[in-house]
Amino acid sequence: MGKDVIIACDFPGGKQTLEFLDQFRGRKPFVKIGMELFYAEGPEIVRQIKARGHKIFLDLKLHDIPNTVKKAMAVLSRLDVDICNLHAAGTAEMMRAALEGLTRPDGSRPLLIAVTQLTSTNQEALENELLIHCPMDRVVMAYAENAKLAGLDGVVCSPLEAEKVHERCGKDFLTVTPGVRFADGDKGDQKRVMTPAQAKEIGSDYIVVGRPITAAEDPVAAYERCLAEFVG
Repeated sequence: MGKDVIIACDFPGGKQTLEFLDQFRGRKPFVKIGMELFYAEGPEIVRQIKARGHKIFLDLKLHDIPNTVKKAMAVLSRLDVDICNLHAAGTAEMMRAALEGLTRPDGSRPLLIAVTQLTSTNQEALENELLIHCPMDRVVMAYAENAKLAGLDGVVCSPLEAEKVHERCGKDFLTVTPGVRFADGDKGDQKRVMTPAQAKEIGSDYIVVGRPITAAEDPVAAYERCLAEFVG
């Protein structure tokens, strides 16, 4: 997979999601299906969007004991999505179990990436609420290295950390970066953000963009702008 823009389809239901995708008229953007939509519609919405020809990042951020995650990933692997994820905080044992569950009998599987730290978490919250008294970038690098050692394909991280992740884990270790906003846009609840052009410059492999596209007056034009700035 090359560089791409993934649209976060954070809609409350399938009707709104499919109406949104209908606007693209033959184009098949890579889409992210997160908790809100998946919990509202279940696996069927994944099948519907996949049948339309879209690549899918299923963003459910699994985090549980290894055996539970292994069994859940075995179920998710049947949906034929392109990327799944989990929380790196679940330990290397959990990540290895997830890989085992995700791998089909023929050896194929979706890409598996780990969330390092959410882009809504800043240094203050890291220390005062999570009781992690290390600099954010050090925590992210440690989690990324654990994910690589466990055999994962990459991480979800802030674009601010993507370059360092590649330095530590190699250029082939994927960085999927939310927290991307246009220079003239609203940051929303994201604390650690970057523009698509900046994300390209520092080496993000994929950017995940939600409201700057989905809430735009012209979502297709906003998507095209993202592609132009990030992919070129």
